[in-house]
Amino acid sequence: MDDLDPLDPQYVREVLSKLPFVSVPGVVNVRDLGLYPTKYSGMITKPNILYRSGEVSRITEEGQHRLRELGVTVVYDLRSDTEIEKYNTPCPVIEGIDVVRVPVFKHEDYTPEMMAKRFELYASGKTEAFMELYSQILEHGGPAFGAIFRHVRDHPDSGCMFHCTAGKDRTGVAAALFLKLAGVDDDAIAEDYSLTRVGREPIRALVMERLAKVPMFAADNEKALNMLTSRKEVMIAFLRLIDEKYGGVEAYLKAYAHLSDEDISTVRRNILAPRSSQ
Repeated sequence: MDDLDPLDPQYVREVLSKLPFVSVPGVVNVRDLGLYPTKYSGMITKPNILYRSGEVSRITEEGQHRLRELGVTVVYDLRSDTEIEKYNTPCPVIEGIDVVRVPVFKHEDYTPEMMAKRFELYASGKTEAFMELYSQILEHGGPAFGAIFRHVRDHPDSGCMFHCTAGKDRTGVAAALFLKLAGVDDDAIAEDYSLTRVGREPIRALVMERLAKVPMFAADNEKALNMLTSRKEVMIAFLRLIDEKYGGVEAYLKAYAHLSDEDISTVRRNILAPRSSQ
């Protein structure tokens, strides 16, 4: 099947019913970043601590209850003010859970010129284009990612969830940073990234409707679909980019998120768990 084609609904239901996917009514593409094998002997990524997802603006009462059941105490929103206003998707008030705005891109990064350039890159669907986009996310996202990492540093037993709009690019970069720091194999990180192909399928029509309002995509459906891809080879290239351009995940976190060596060691310790404890 071409990676631009709709997926079989039964296949989607089957995949979404199993880990790492987690059902949270009103929120799509929710995944637990726990239970991944790591390079540290006998250790896996700790479950029920880190969740990634798409936007939470449509979360239902049942979904809010589910988040509390999962132990989530903070939701970090990586979206820009511009996105929230454009799509009329404000942050919800969730009883017992803090929703914290940590935008990767500010208003000034959403000038017409910057938006046109960003959309043009997405539309190509090329790995090289995504590398430029993901470099922009890394360059701008240090403070946002730093906030999430500090939560994990300071609250080792408190779950958190982070999201952007679809839960693919900014969310995918944040997830990759955590998994790479934990010592997860690159192929497994790429597999996690690729799962957005399934996780976002329930709102495929909504995403396409939004993109149809952008002239470039309205005139060319394939360009819009290219923007939605989450191919494994893109994440493999991104992990290589982190090493080659930024000196590795730890060097990136120190330079851009302003974390210390001690901070980084604490975060790593807090996101690992003995395999035997599961």
